[in-house]
Amino acid sequence: MKTFSATPADIDKKWIIIDAEGVVLGRLASIIATRLRGKHKPTFTPSMDMGDNVIVINADKVQLTGKKRDDKIYYWHTGHPGGIKQRTARQIIEGKFPERVLTKAVQRMLPGNRLSRTLMTNLRVYAGTDHGHEAQAPEVLDVKAMNSKNSRGA
Repeated sequence: MKTFSATPADIDKKWIIIDAEGVVLGRLASIIATRLRGKHKPTFTPSMDMGDNVIVINADKVQLTGKKRDDKIYYWHTGHPGGIKQRTARQIIEGKFPERVLTKAVQRMLPGNRLSRTLMTNLRVYAGTDHGHEAQAPEVLDVKAMNSKNSRGA
């Protein structure tokens, strides 16, 4: 028996849409990372972009467990001496770009290489319910119904 290795002709990409309202951030990010990578498919090949295109709506209504909303800190550096900056998850979610919390969570669950940068282009995250991808006829993936631990009340 020979090991199957997918070629670009073998890849079948789908469009899926996920509603993030009331879903726990880490659980949602791990499901999205698996879908982007293509690990849910039996023809998974590690060096190929096998995953689906994922659309996430209501990213501003994602839930964080415990005190993470106030205690989780995102750091970045401006490049100047003493230029380290920080914001809490609450400040980012209530700020101008609340979808960045989910985007960063997914990005940090993917391997840090050129392939993961390509995979991140297959992810579209929107803070509200509006998205411009109706023409792709995305399939709905109900993350809340997968496991009772995936959802959490406000």
